[in-house]
Amino acid sequence: MLAFVVAALLGSSGPQSPPPAVPQTEPIQPSSADATSVRLEDVEVTGQRDDPVRAFVNTVAAPNRHRGIARWDKAICIGVANLRPEGAQYIVDRVSTVAGDLGLTPGEPGCAPNVIIIASTSADALAAELVEERGRAFRMGGAGMDRGRAALDAFVNSDRPVRWWQVSMPIDSQTGAAAIRLPSECGGSCTGGADFGPKVRLPTSTRLSSPIVDSLIRTVIIVDLEQARGVTVQQLADYLAMVTLAQIDPEADTRGFQSVLNVFESPAAVDGLTEWDQTYLRGLYGANRTRNIGSGLPELSDSIRRVQAREDAAAPQ
Repeated sequence: MLAFVVAALLGSSGPQSPPPAVPQTEPIQPSSADATSVRLEDVEVTGQRDDPVRAFVNTVAAPNRHRGIARWDKAICIGVANLRPEGAQYIVDRVSTVAGDLGLTPGEPGCAPNVIIIASTSADALAAELVEERGRAFRMGGAGMDRGRAALDAFVNSDRPVRWWQVSMPIDSQTGAAAIRLPSECGGSCTGGADFGPKVRLPTSTRLSSPIVDSLIRTVIIVDLEQARGVTVQQLADYLAMVTLAQIDPEADTRGFQSVLNVFESPAAVDGLTEWDQTYLRGLYGANRTRNIGSGLPELSDSIRRVQAREDAAAPQ
């Protein structure tokens, strides 16, 4: 299986062995959320700093250090390994559908995955092996492309049902060109600082705005099959969609919100992406992201409020 994963990370294709069978659970009927959770309809759209929209954004958003919020730019290709074909295809289709609804272009069958989801009964060993054998796929060496060594160690040592690692790239929003140099582009002699600085001209940059935005380029997700037995494949697919399409903090405490991110703690309380989650994703993919980096979270909050206001205006009275 490791050979398949490495091939996927490198953007190449290779022979795949038949995936082993994985027991599927019966669908769980949705029920009302815990009374202490905040529902979207409880949100009053205001400019106050302590409003629930801002609280949710500050809780779950996890941009890379000194970088803005990243999202997928155009195309996304989902690969799933080590699940029954029907379960794997459901996850691919569901995540691709959510991505398509956000304006992304889902990959056709046979595309080179830039999102690889691996199910395993030995998640810890798999994570450690992948990082050891393909460390450069997790930390490419460019400034601001990942969450750092400590976060990667947390990925390897995680005890959660699902763990994920994302790599992003600062790009010129006007041309789509990479805005940093990688070690491979300077013969391995990059030492940081100016060597990793932007390689594009920024004539329109100001203290308030910049054409440089951050684009996700790779996501690796490992599902611990033993810990994921309590949820259905439908719930799992929606959870995977959320952590694939946005930079979500794996340590976020979302118990105060009605979100699919709570599905492993309360499987009966949520059956998939909630209004909170869907509005968050629509706000993320509708944000301009051209303000300076320090404005990333407020800008995301503002975008979510605009999405909510448009949908409220369009809803039947």
